Amino acid sequence: MHEAKNSPGAERVAGPKQALAILLGSSLSIMGAVMVAPVLPKMASELVNSPETAMLLPLVATGPALAIALFAPLAGWLSDRIGRKTLLMLATLIYVIAGVAPALLHSLNEILGSRLIFGLAEAAIMTCCTTLIGDYWKGAQQQRYINLQVVAISLVGSLFFVLGGAAGELSWRAPFYLYLLPLLLLPLMAMTLWEPTRQPAQHQADTQVEMASATAPGVAAPVLSAGLLALIGMIGSFIVPVQTPGLLVHIGVTSTTLIGASAGTGLLATLAGSMLWPLAYRQLGRRLTNSLLLILLAVGLLSLATAHSYAQVLVAVSIHGIGGGLLVPNALAGLLPKLSARARARGVGVFTACLYLGQFASPLLIGALAGPGQQIPAAINMFAYVLIGTAVAWAMLAASRREQATPAQA
Repeated sequence: MHEAKNSPGAERVAGPKQALAILLGSSLSIMGAVMVAPVLPKMASELVNSPETAMLLPLVATGPALAIALFAPLAGWLSDRIGRKTLLMLATLIYVIAGVAPALLHSLNEILGSRLIFGLAEAAIMTCCTTLIGDYWKGAQQQRYINLQVVAISLVGSLFFVLGGAAGELSWRAPFYLYLLPLLLLPLMAMTLWEPTRQPAQHQADTQVEMASATAPGVAAPVLSAGLLALIGMIGSFIVPVQTPGLLVHIGVTSTTLIGASAGTGLLATLAGSMLWPLAYRQLGRRLTNSLLLILLAVGLLSLATAHSYAQVLVAVSIHGIGGGLLVPNALAGLLPKLSARARARGVGVFTACLYLGQFASPLLIGALAGPGQQIPAAINMFAYVLIGTAVAWAMLAASRREQATPAQA
């Protein structure tokens, strides 16, 4: 790959510099939660002074996900209006300011407000980065960078989960200062990224495609399919980072370093899953890969719910992480190629909303299933069986459509 000169009539070609900026930008999404979960117990000891505030504390980790779910579709619309690059850089700056704010605040309500603003920035960043992958690359290269996006998120998440846990040994406020690091990304984004442009003929063709497809089930189906998979898959995926710290404390593991390391292990397993995705996609096809990832998530959760030692927890989160690593690339592989240029940002916005709605709903659903007795392991088991049932449904769909295990037919 090389970068074309910015001369009249020359078409720009995205290369490694653009990929680096987009992939590092994408990785900011995982930092939203990974550095917070290990220090929630310490935050509770200082900030929680009533049952009402105890109920609000989990929103420090999950509140940004709600903001992303609500704002991501609007972020897609905004990126069409003010430009992908402009919105991405503005959102990164807001991300830094809102990210570091809890280190300086003393009220739980103020911290929650900053986390919601943080989530708005995350929504714009994730939507713009994924849309730019669709803008800059096509075909096999597009699939490659979709997969590399998950790899980058897993690597950065693993690193910062450990860093956040280690910083949390000093103070629960210390990890929030790590949110200053994305300031280093702004010059890279400014120098390497450009706003995708389209020729008038392309604009007209995309408009015709959108008008023709407004009521076409064949176009709506990929958005619905990818969105539902993202929703249920992310509910299952987010159980580990939210519930594992409490389960570890229950079995006697209280070190934030060990808690952070367990989550980092899960994210490294997610990296392994994303690296295995191309093989699974070629051999099984998209629908059976959906079944596989859901089964892996379920087995990991069932193992986590019955774990009685730190080693067993590490095995459980590793199995679970491999399934999680298959989720996003497999969902996007069936979505991005079917979106027109004009609809791409909005389609990605809807997908991102479903992804993070799953994150937000995860602790609420597990809490509801656990009931007043707070039987968290039993609730995790119940949702694991939901994942198994969904996996069976995907397998039956694959069999009914006689899907061949090739990317062209997946």
